[in-house]
Amino acid sequence: MNGRALLRQWPEPACSSHGLALWDSLEIEAATGGKASRAFQCSGIETDSRDVREGDLFVALRGEVTDGHRFIDAAFANGAVAAITDRPVAFPHVLVRDTTAALQALADAARERAGAVRIGVTGSVGKTGVKEAIFTALDRASRGAAHRSVKSYNNHVGVPLSLARMPSRSRFGVFEMGMNHAGELDALTRHVRPHVAIVTTIAPAHIEYLGSMEAIADAKAEIFSGLVEGGTAVIPADLPESQRLIEHARAAQARIVTFGRDENATVRLLDAIPAANGGSLVTVDLGERRLCYSVAEPGEHWIVNSLCVMAAVHAAGGDLAAAGLALAEMGGLKGRGARHDLHLPGGGKALLIDESYNANPASMRATLRQLGQTPATRRIAVLGSMKELGDFADRFHAQLAGTLAEAGIDHAILVGEEMQVLARDLGKAGNHPLGNPASFAHCRDPQEAIAALEEFGIKAGDAILVKGSNSVGLGRLVAHFTGLDH
Repeated sequence: MNGRALLRQWPEPACSSHGLALWDSLEIEAATGGKASRAFQCSGIETDSRDVREGDLFVALRGEVTDGHRFIDAAFANGAVAAITDRPVAFPHVLVRDTTAALQALADAARERAGAVRIGVTGSVGKTGVKEAIFTALDRASRGAAHRSVKSYNNHVGVPLSLARMPSRSRFGVFEMGMNHAGELDALTRHVRPHVAIVTTIAPAHIEYLGSMEAIADAKAEIFSGLVEGGTAVIPADLPESQRLIEHARAAQARIVTFGRDENATVRLLDAIPAANGGSLVTVDLGERRLCYSVAEPGEHWIVNSLCVMAAVHAAGGDLAAAGLALAEMGGLKGRGARHDLHLPGGGKALLIDESYNANPASMRATLRQLGQTPATRRIAVLGSMKELGDFADRFHAQLAGTLAEAGIDHAILVGEEMQVLARDLGKAGNHPLGNPASFAHCRDPQEAIAALEEFGIKAGDAILVKGSNSVGLGRLVAHFTGLDH
C-alpha cells in the first residue's frame, strides 16, 4: 500500500457512529437513571470545582469532610455546562439519588460503550511511570485513540472518574489502581474490567495496614479478579512473592505473562548496558523474538519497568516498536524523577532530581543507588519520611544508613519525625557511613529543609535527590529551588 492510500485511511470517516461530545444529557440519564433539567452536551467531567474548565460536567460528590453541592456556583463560574446533583439546583443538572453511585454508573457505561482494550496497573512501586509509558506507546500506535487516568487518579473516586472521561472512540484505556487496605482493589478492578492486569512489583508500601509482604501480594493480586474472560495477568518474575501472584492469577483463569531476569520469564532481560544519555540500552527475549531498545529514564528499576511495559503492550495487541520509542523519549514525571538544571548565581549548574511524590523502602533504595551512579562533584540526598510503615517504620528508616553509604552520598538532609531514627544512627560516635558527623542534618519540615540546604550551599556540579512521601511536602522544596532558576 502506498503512502497516499495510507493517508486516506486516517482520520476515521466522518460517518463514525460515535458522537463528538463526551456525554449528552440523554446518555447520562440512561446511564445513571437520573432526570435532566434540560438538554446539554459536555466535553469533560470534574469532581473538583477548582479544576472545572469550559464545557465540563461537574459531579457534586458528598465526602466525609465536605459536600460538593457547596461548590456548584464556583463550578459554573469556571465554565461548567451542567452538574450531577442529588437535589434541584438553579443550573442545568441531572438529578440522581446518589452522586457517587451516579459517577460509578457513568464509568461503567463509558467502559461498555467504548469497547476499548483496557489495561489496569497496580503495584507497590512504579504504577504511574509504567502507566504513562504504556499510554504513550498505545497512543502513538493508535494515532491518538488511547486514554488513561491522569496524575494519580487511582482511588475509589479517581478510577471511576478516569473511566467516565474515556471517549467513546477510544481503542485503548490505561488505568492506574491503588490501595492501602485489602478489598479496595477488588472494587476498583470490577469497574475497569481490564483485558490486561499488571502488578509492577511488591514492596513494603502500606505494610502498616496489611502487616506482611504476603498480605500485600494478596491485596495487589485482587486486580486479577476483575479480568475479562481470557484476560492476561502481567507479573514480575524475580520476587519472593511471584509464585503467590501467579497462583492468584491462575485462580482467576488468567493467561499469565511474567517479566524479569528469571530464566523462565516470558519477557526475559538478556542484557542492559548504560547509554550515553544516562539511560540504558536493553535487550529482551519475548520467546518468538528478541528486541533491543533504549530506555531514557536512568536506573535499574526503569530497566525492569521497561520489561513490564513491553509485556503489557504485547498482551494488549499494541505495537512494540512504538513502545520502544515511548521508552526512549520519556522524561521524568513531576515528583517522580523529573530532572531540573539549577543555574547558579555564581555560574555553573547543579542537578535536582524530583522524586518528592512518593517513597517506600524499595523506591528509596533504588533512587539512592541511582544518585550514587549519577556523575556529580557532590551527591546530596534530601529524604522525607516514608509513611504507612506502621511498626516497621523504625527498621526501614534505619536501614537507609547502609544504602546512603553504598551510594557514596556526601550530605543528607532528613525531614520528618520518622527520620529521627536514621539521624540517631548516623550521629552515633564511630558510625558515620557518610564520612563524618557533620554530613547530615535533621529537619522537622520542608521549610527547615530549605534553610538547611541553603546553609549547606549548592555548588556547580552537585546532584541533589529530593525524595519522600507526598504528605511530607517536599514538593515545596523542589518548587523553591527550581523557582529560583526562573
